[in-house]
Amino acid sequence: MSDRSDDAPWEAVGATAAPVRYRKNPVTGNPNSSEGEVALVGAGPGDPELLTLKAWRLIQSAEVVLYDRLVSPEILSLIPESAEQIHVGKQRSNHTLPQDQINNRLVELARQGLRVVRLKGGDPFIFGRGGEELETLAAAGVRFQVVPGITAASGCAAYAGIPLTHRNHAQSVRFITGHLKNDTCDLPWKDFVQNNQTLVFYMGLVGLPVICRQLTANGMSPDMPVALVSRGTTPEQQVVTGDLSSIVERVEENAVPAPTLVIIGRVVTLRSRLDWLGG
Repeated sequence: MSDRSDDAPWEAVGATAAPVRYRKNPVTGNPNSSEGEVALVGAGPGDPELLTLKAWRLIQSAEVVLYDRLVSPEILSLIPESAEQIHVGKQRSNHTLPQDQINNRLVELARQGLRVVRLKGGDPFIFGRGGEELETLAAAGVRFQVVPGITAASGCAAYAGIPLTHRNHAQSVRFITGHLKNDTCDLPWKDFVQNNQTLVFYMGLVGLPVICRQLTANGMSPDMPVALVSRGTTPEQQVVTGDLSSIVERVEENAVPAPTLVIIGRVVTLRSRLDWLGG
């Protein structure tokens, strides 16, 4: 149990850190409707130096941290030894904890008067189920806040030297989940086949053959450039490029490991000149 006052904000680490402020609970209207609080924190795509200062400060002052599989070891090493660490990560067809149990666990810990950090890879509101977790907290009257993180699309593209938008190549970008179930998907494929647009598929490694096949069947040119970024922003980053007709074979040849991000569009051609990381 925490020994601090219910009204006290999380302490600042460092003399210049600003205090954390909470909005009133959207259900009860009471900012002090529970003893504890939950910070939903985006950990970014892997490089610990991409953490926001606020994310780092909340991690440093946490009493309990529930973290996902995609949170890098370097970021986990920032968690204080005094904090309890709970792994709640998910892999394809292998969930450490079902989502509803994670939601309920957050409520239970906050009601014990603890400072809880829910640490998610990337940004918690982009394919991270952060909204579902906050709905549970709000319904239970638990105090919470959200700290955005650099999403995988931005981080991995930047470290691969691929601008997601470019005045000469793409004026729009779409973020799409590529986690396909049973090799089928009801995504609006025809809408994806547009000029001057970049497509970014999260979790697209297993579904890559389906993605390439569907885009080509719906009118996208087979020579559309594609990049697959594996373990982006980390020392193990690997980038494989090709086009819709060749990328599946190239990925198989290179034995690309997850997690991966798939970028499709003419902007991929810029990588040959803008690859500042080298690799």
